Amino acid sequence: MGELLTLASREVGDVESTWRRFVPSAALQRVDPRTFAFSWTSAAMPGFSVVKYRLNASVQSAIEPDGQLMACRVASRGGWVGTPRGDLNAGLPWLSLDDPTSARWHTRADVRAFVFDRALAEEEARRLAGDDRFALRAATTRPAPVDRDLAAHWERVFQHVAGSSFVPGAATPLIEVELRRHALHATLAAFSPAFGAALERSSQRRAAPRSVRRAIAYMEQHAHEPITVDDVAVASGISSRGLQYAFRRALDQTPTEYLRRERLAGAHAELQQAMPVSVSEVARRWGFASASRFAKHYREAYGRSPRQTLRGE
Repeated sequence: MGELLTLASREVGDVESTWRRFVPSAALQRVDPRTFAFSWTSAAMPGFSVVKYRLNASVQSAIEPDGQLMACRVASRGGWVGTPRGDLNAGLPWLSLDDPTSARWHTRADVRAFVFDRALAEEEARRLAGDDRFALRAATTRPAPVDRDLAAHWERVFQHVAGSSFVPGAATPLIEVELRRHALHATLAAFSPAFGAALERSSQRRAAPRSVRRAIAYMEQHAHEPITVDDVAVASGISSRGLQYAFRRALDQTPTEYLRRERLAGAHAELQQAMPVSVSEVARRWGFASASRFAKHYREAYGRSPRQTLRGE
């Protein structure tokens, strides 16, 4: 389970000490303590953290992640964000990888961030891109978003991931894996033109029925575990991109859709047992962080709601 942390304070030192639990290089360089107030919420998972806080005060801060990849948005009127290479658009999210990044604002800021372990993020990025040579560095990423649409998508993904992570007991290990992958995909798409280009290339142009069969068998056996499509691809001896192509050609659906179908089937079987459980509990156990999305997919698959199945209707 992810470690949830909530904090409200009027002590200036609490901001820096709390941030350093997630980004050790975080530093507050100037703070006006007269109107200072601080509220923090975060969820720490293996190799990944989600951070959201509000800080009332005039502040200048700086970070220089070491062994980390951090995507952040500082929402504040009249705010400024910059790196040694130049100023960034303070109205958009930004990425910190190798260069130090500074920010300042007056009165109040709402800060939200994804923080990834760099080595694990790079390994997962290679699987997502189907490119074993892909590396997280200045040549493949940029501090500013590729475009505003992808920046807006990153914002929406953050709201979804934060909303799913900040509910006590909601983020099961299975859900945590999916949330981390979803957050990393959105971050790389927003800040890495090279990652986007890699997704456009197919590392395998021919369908691989044997690999598809292996993938199906693996998903059927492990759907109840926190596996991702990347794990399925590794087990099938094919790149993630190649597996996508093979599934499209052989089954006219994506591996993600097939894995979701298997998890729905597991949830369906559990609901049919009519044991004293809640629908939301079953949904979380099978990897669905949102009960409403679970109900939508369930109705599409079975023509009735999860509650109807639970009641034997």
